[in-house]
Amino acid sequence: MSDALTLFEVLRAPVVTEKSTMVMAKGNQVVFKVAAWANKPQIKAAVEAMFKVKVLGVQTSNMGGKEKRFGKTVGRRNDWKKAVVRLAEGQSIDFFEKG
Repeated sequence: MSDALTLFEVLRAPVVTEKSTMVMAKGNQVVFKVAAWANKPQIKAAVEAMFKVKVLGVQTSNMGGKEKRFGKTVGRRNDWKKAVVRLAEGQSIDFFEKG
């Protein structure tokens, strides 16, 4: 597998929750759902390559999947990894741009 292809497999989706949008509005931070095998340098390289921004730091957190009930059956959602990416001053990634 090539390195370029691997970088684009690292980022899965932006996390759009009330808490993550407050973090985006307050500072130069963006929250992503990332591959479970990805480390901080890979996440940094993927964000810089895809969005053409300068990344200052990355904080990661492994999120445990929740237990959910479906009638009598108890199921479990998958575990996932979250990355909070801090961008350089004056740079931003806008997921909600109009136009």
